Amino acid sequence: MFGNNYGRDNRGNSSPVNEGEEYDVKIEDMGRDGDGIAKVEGFIVFVSGAKKGDEVKIKINSVRRNFAFAEVVE
Repeated sequence: MFGNNYGRDNRGNSSPVNEGEEYDVKIEDMGRDGDGIAKVEGFIVFVSGAKKGDEVKIKINSVRRNFAFAEVVE
């Protein structure tokens, strides 16, 4: 009935971002550690060194199930 996927979480590849990709985003908020927070198709991305209100190009460094980490590229 459940096949081979019983108990597994297959959402690992459902992120709209991938490691190494670049995006133009607007920083919407600040995280508690001082990182900027942007969203790509509703997916949360923590951006090191960005501040609320910044419009920046970012590069994705790491993708987790519910969020990603990125840095500003120039």
